[in-house]
Amino acid sequence: MDDARPPRRRKRWGFGKVLLTLLTVFVVFLAGVWVYLEFSINRVDALADYAGRPVAAEGTNWLIVGSDSRDGLTPEEQEKLVTGSGNEAGGKRTDTIMVAHVPDNSTKPTLLSLPRDSQVSIPGHGKNKINSAFAIGGPTLLAKTVEGATGLRIDHYAEIGFGGFAKIVDAIGGVNMCVEKPMEDTMTGIKIEPGCQDLQGPQALGFVRMRHSAATPRSDLDRVANQRKFIGALVSEIGSPGTLLNPFSLFPLLSTAPDALTMDTGDHVHNLVGLALAMRGISSGGVVTTTVPVTSGSAENWDKTKSKLLFDALKNDTEVPDSVILS
Repeated sequence: MDDARPPRRRKRWGFGKVLLTLLTVFVVFLAGVWVYLEFSINRVDALADYAGRPVAAEGTNWLIVGSDSRDGLTPEEQEKLVTGSGNEAGGKRTDTIMVAHVPDNSTKPTLLSLPRDSQVSIPGHGKNKINSAFAIGGPTLLAKTVEGATGLRIDHYAEIGFGGFAKIVDAIGGVNMCVEKPMEDTMTGIKIEPGCQDLQGPQALGFVRMRHSAATPRSDLDRVANQRKFIGALVSEIGSPGTLLNPFSLFPLLSTAPDALTMDTGDHVHNLVGLALAMRGISSGGVVTTTVPVTSGSAENWDKTKSKLLFDALKNDTEVPDSVILS
């Protein structure tokens, strides 16, 4: 009698099991990326306690700095980005100083520019341009100076240099900007034609630095306005499905970010994610973007009355009055 048994059927993977496996792989991938970024991003002790430091108020404040650091750039890359050498620039400085306020309530977040030539008191060094604080004492002295000038306690710090900025832009394939007028910087020679276009690293760096141009008649006031516009477009591009779901954009971005970015020793990736989520609405008007009210086009002196109204609104998480918003 034949005792042969029918062959065993192989169990097929059902849709649920496939989905669960893919989800597990995705979660493991995210966890790996998170850990990689957490331990790879540059750190600096920027936010030190001191006597008389402003107390924590409502919301969260970031100090965002764009430095002219050329670290990691070859002479060829410096020439391509039209940065000049570190010796020519006279040491490490910053052209971009911003405070990003993320409220605890339903009021809009605020992205506030502090013009680099603002005359403020620098602890231990008298009165000088605000960007001198960075040149003299780095992130720590700059943070202390900003806190003293604004009365706002800075909770987080983020800094990006010339090379890192350009590499991030190139990693995501450029950032689309609509330029209304021809832009030509008489100092650097960088030219940007009018129209909507994807700005690559060198052009993007030129766009956010440009102030010696017929297209920027207000000099530094126009430059900081362009910086806020670009940050809005950059954050939107990084957070878009076209970047996050495209490995040819995502992986170059992930490999570039750690070297490009410097954060405070107490900051973490989830803090940065929270900032990015809050700033997504810049391009759509969901974020208040403004410059500290100034008394003249030179942007050296702040309007004391209007500045106080602005800083008080940020401290209390109340709506920023239209009368103090400077485009």
